[in-house]
Amino acid sequence: MTYINLIKLSVGTNSTDDLQMWQASTALKLPNNLPRHVTRMWPKRGDEILNGGSIYWVIKGWLSARQQIIGMDEVFRNDGVRCCALILDAQIHLTETVRRRPFQGWRYLKPEESPKDLSQQEKGDDILPPELLVALADIGVR
Repeated sequence: MTYINLIKLSVGTNSTDDLQMWQASTALKLPNNLPRHVTRMWPKRGDEILNGGSIYWVIKGWLSARQQIIGMDEVFRNDGVRCCALILDAQIHLTETVRRRPFQGWRYLKPEESPKDLSQQEKGDDILPPELLVALADIGVR
């Protein structure tokens, strides 16, 4: 079986550092201290997501990071509405920076359309700060 990814806006965060800090502060209150993202809709392709899929985060209009989805839990809001809690790996991977228009909810993202992870081993040098990666992508250099 192949896998599928999700893409989601990270509303309220200004950078991948913000995302990391927010998740770290809330994860301590959750089972296993793992970050979660609660979404109203339950993915119909859940088996494919759990077969190696990730959530790709769009921050301030730029797809720039991902986290592997390692589980899904049923949760209920205070008003009794059933939701899906995506259980995420704590590690946030920086990715190639790609411009994305705003959208509501989440969307499926095929592996072949997903940006590649940035790694020091592949580049042979330091990873640039996320803000600089966004600036380079904005002028078409990256």
